[in-house]
Amino acid sequence: MANSSCRSPRPALNRPGFCRGSTPLRWIRRNACGSCIELTPISNSNRQLTVNPSRRNFMIIVKIFRDSPKINLAVISLALALFSPFIANAQNATNYPQKPIKILVGFSPGGVPDIIGRVLAPKFTETWKQPVVVENRVGAGSNIAAQALASSAADGYTLLSVSSAHAISPAIYQKLPYDASKDFAGITLTATGPALVIVSPELNVNNMRELIALAKSKPGQFNYSSAGVGSGSQFAAELLKSQAGIQLTHIPFKGIPEALTDTMAGRTHIFISPYASAINLVREGKAKAIAVTSTSRMPDLPNMPTVAESGLPGYKWIFWYGLMAPANTPKDIIQKVQAEVVSALKQPLVTQRFSSLGIEPITNSPEAFDQLVRDEIQLFKKLASDAGIKAD
Repeated sequence: MANSSCRSPRPALNRPGFCRGSTPLRWIRRNACGSCIELTPISNSNRQLTVNPSRRNFMIIVKIFRDSPKINLAVISLALALFSPFIANAQNATNYPQKPIKILVGFSPGGVPDIIGRVLAPKFTETWKQPVVVENRVGAGSNIAAQALASSAADGYTLLSVSSAHAISPAIYQKLPYDASKDFAGITLTATGPALVIVSPELNVNNMRELIALAKSKPGQFNYSSAGVGSGSQFAAELLKSQAGIQLTHIPFKGIPEALTDTMAGRTHIFISPYASAINLVREGKAKAIAVTSTSRMPDLPNMPTVAESGLPGYKWIFWYGLMAPANTPKDIIQKVQAEVVSALKQPLVTQRFSSLGIEPITNSPEAFDQLVRDEIQLFKKLASDAGIKAD
């Protein structure tokens, strides 16, 4: 029954229970008599509410959708456009992570990017108390994994362990489903490592000087193997050809093991192999290495000269590895992951593990890593253009 003290007629409503003029920030509601009254918010002096600004903006949109089920589509689109940046940033480093994290790898298990991901994963889990899994997305020179990351949510829950192959792809593929520099946010370098110049046992050479002299004496009669068209091993050999002024025929293989095996067996003449892939075979005497591509000798192979000191001054080839997130991942999350990588790579057991692979743990800032990728893309584009390297 209506209140007998009510005399005012009921006003027109714009939706059940609300008067015209109501908004999510200005509530005008019908009282027991049917009159429109404006509800005054609780003052800060009586009750202090602490609400994250990003969360407040999100709550506003929720109220719009809840209270206006027939709201115009254009209004919805406008609201999302205005507030989506705030919603994206609602996830911040304070409460990150709150669910499992995935580290994608574009290479087969056992490669350096895969090993680095599997070294970091338990360290992240130990610190953050959340599962961290490594997922191998193999194919197209690591492009499949890169595309998967580029299309992932920019929330820090999908990461990518990369190698220098990430910067090579734009140099050899005319069309990529992503932009190698703009669609990713660098977190940090994780390691760098040189290569070993492996030669066939059939070649009677013991250093770079002898190898270059032999190649010049018989132009075009020698070849080099690689882990595939556009692989780092091909670019390392093309740089060697260019600087030494020699002619070598390229023989691509499906991967590092096949290229290395054929050179060891004498079916190909030269292979510039990632250090980690060949070092144990060199130690066992199964593969013949004549130089290391770094600027200084490796501590575990002190008698192995560098390419530069043994016949080709100025030559250097370094493979690098790093960790990436999708572009637009909140900076505080990027910084939190970067700090955890730095902490993990300082641990003695990690250092020892990397050393056994011939790689050195190294980190840098997200900005510096982004710049490195941009610089490397330009370098590889020039090398690919000069050598006519194309993958498609």
